[in-house]
Amino acid sequence: MKDTEQPIKKILSVKELHASMGLPSALNPLITIIDHAQTQNQAKHQKMILDFYNITIKKGFKGKLRYGKNHYDFDDGTMSFIAPNQVISVDADEDRNTEGWSLLFHPDLIRQYPLIKTIGNYGFFSYSVNEALHLSDHEERTIEAIVLNIKKEINSRLDNFSQDVIVSNLDLLLSYCNRFYNRQFITRKMATTDLLASFERILDKHFSDTSNLPLPTVEKLAFELNVSSSYLSDMLRGLTGQNTQQHIHDKLIEKAKEILTTTDLTVSEIAYQLGFEYPQSFSKLFKRKTKLTPLEFRTSFN
Repeated sequence: MKDTEQPIKKILSVKELHASMGLPSALNPLITIIDHAQTQNQAKHQKMILDFYNITIKKGFKGKLRYGKNHYDFDDGTMSFIAPNQVISVDADEDRNTEGWSLLFHPDLIRQYPLIKTIGNYGFFSYSVNEALHLSDHEERTIEAIVLNIKKEINSRLDNFSQDVIVSNLDLLLSYCNRFYNRQFITRKMATTDLLASFERILDKHFSDTSNLPLPTVEKLAFELNVSSSYLSDMLRGLTGQNTQQHIHDKLIEKAKEILTTTDLTVSEIAYQLGFEYPQSFSKLFKRKTKLTPLEFRTSFN
């Protein structure tokens, strides 16, 4: 008889998280740092939805992680980020890696701080697992030093400054991670260049088709490239200074200019051919990008 799938458990507090994992009582109700070695005896394949931000680093990774046909270049420290309310699966097989730690904090910890507004700018909380941050030894030491500061504050007696110090260190930690991710886009030039080339090929193929296809979306392009939409936009921004949507618009305007100057199609016909549902939307975007209406652009070539 087939086993029924284990239900997904919703974890709302640090206290509940520690209890579910068989860990000692948490020292702070809003933030915790868990040593992976302490969790090796928990139930196998436990699925949870955590009401926390989760920053995890794995060490001594067994085997090589791959990106397309290329190996990741930093395997010593593999760092991943998960936003609240995502399903995570905890694998407790005997031979799984238990080196590393997870830093988890509830959004209420940063609710009264500017970080609650800026944390949404860190796209890596929406990256896929295979888009992890791979740290050099120097970068890992930098991260570990900040996490150690946070751990000391958690373990110290709470006072009026404890939360300020913890949140300041979290802010610094995320700033460094953002820097290291941008470094990764540059140092792994072959992988990112291949991805950029594939992205350009997909866009070129789409706009070379004249069958009135819908406008390409960021999500569709990311799916075709087998990456998350956040990773794709951040990678493109790191390499070119523009995100995915801006690249789509640039390619669209380039194609529109070609059609306007080489055919007698009306603006509405061009809009439908390019995938717009409403011609007004096309005209508005064209003018925003070129400072001219489509007809004004066409007239300038006559």
